[in-house]
Amino acid sequence: MEILMIVVFIVGYLMIALEHNIHIDKAPTALIAGMVCWALYSFVLYGTKDHDAAHHILLHGAAGSGGLMHHMFDIANILFFLLGAMTIVETIDEHQGFTIITDKIKTTNKVKLLWIIALLSFIFSALLDNLTTAIVMISLLRKLVGDKKTRWFFAGMVIIAANAGGAWSVIGDVTTTMLWIGGQLPSSVIIAIPNLIIPSFIALLVPLIILSFTMKGEADRPNAGRMEAHKFDTTRKERIILLTLGIAGLLFVPIFKTITHLPPFTGMMLSLGIVWAVTEVMHRKKEHDHKYHLSVISVLKKVDTSSVLFFLGILLAVASLQEVGHLNVMAEFLTETLQNNYAINIAIGFLSSIVDNVPLVAAAQGMYEIAPQGSTGELADFVSDGSFWEFLALCAGTGGSCLIIGSAAGVAVMGLEKIDFVWYMKKISLLAIVGYISGAATYILFFS
Repeated sequence: MEILMIVVFIVGYLMIALEHNIHIDKAPTALIAGMVCWALYSFVLYGTKDHDAAHHILLHGAAGSGGLMHHMFDIANILFFLLGAMTIVETIDEHQGFTIITDKIKTTNKVKLLWIIALLSFIFSALLDNLTTAIVMISLLRKLVGDKKTRWFFAGMVIIAANAGGAWSVIGDVTTTMLWIGGQLPSSVIIAIPNLIIPSFIALLVPLIILSFTMKGEADRPNAGRMEAHKFDTTRKERIILLTLGIAGLLFVPIFKTITHLPPFTGMMLSLGIVWAVTEVMHRKKEHDHKYHLSVISVLKKVDTSSVLFFLGILLAVASLQEVGHLNVMAEFLTETLQNNYAINIAIGFLSSIVDNVPLVAAAQGMYEIAPQGSTGELADFVSDGSFWEFLALCAGTGGSCLIIGSAAGVAVMGLEKIDFVWYMKKISLLAIVGYISGAATYILFFS
């Protein structure tokens, strides 16, 4: 059954990659793969243990493991976070709030626009997180670039930039947060892991420069009249209020988490509740149709729920492999085979583009103990804030850009823009790989 789980995962992964060829959306494929993998895992348990023990392990896990309930909590945290962020962004968009920003961006030159979008994504990702940043930047891109294939190139750079920006911030990526909370990287200054800022920026800069030489011409903006025809009018004051309140709500999430130590989705839901209440008050005197179309209730119908369900399926599939022990076996294999800390982390980065980086980092945290301060030799790399942990954060964060399915930002963009897996692999993956290797080499050269 354990081998069959791997087969199901691989088949599901290939079907997701080839969704445009087989004409089956990625969401049902991910859901089927996730549920079948857990069903197979249940057969493993019930075939080797008594009924009550198997039931307990399946739901709650054995000693040192998670179980379905544990994984569902982590996954629900991501899904509710994603749902809240998407709803806030859609509400800003419905009020035409993003035009306040896009009206300031006058250039239509593709290269100049590419640099603006990439640098904004890099900065926003450190302040918000890579997932939220990807959602916000795609909304901006839809106002700035009309041609779909051109916008896909920009979206690909958003993924690379968001993942690079999240890698040097303890709130920018789930894995950096895990290493911060776990004590591996406890001394970060405010939100930054100082030694990772330059390597992370290099991971963005190199593909950005390469693409700047190949991208030519002007970007055609969407026809404003046609694009906004379905929207009900809002005043400039309302647009500014929603844009300011929405962005402030997104920025509030990491602050709320730091103060309360509650999961990030709680802060996101609090921000959504505030945005929702403000819109209700703001439009209370308007006629019913006008008020309804600008309300969060109406916006919720436009949120891409298929992307949320895709997340659910793929994360459950990966969780089942983690629970049965396949990811730990993979991590141990890397250690025994490569026997070099830098090579191990680079391999983990590439693997994070295939399976989620969270369980891979969790496996590394479980395999390697934090060495006492003052340790020498090989153990010196494993002290708090040691080079092994910093390099792990960099590789796990930026390596996911190599495939579109390798990061939360990539999956979100894939769902929102309907980007073809194979198209991304042909057009963006090589750029991401060159950037990833460049960033890793920079860290080894300057900070090891």
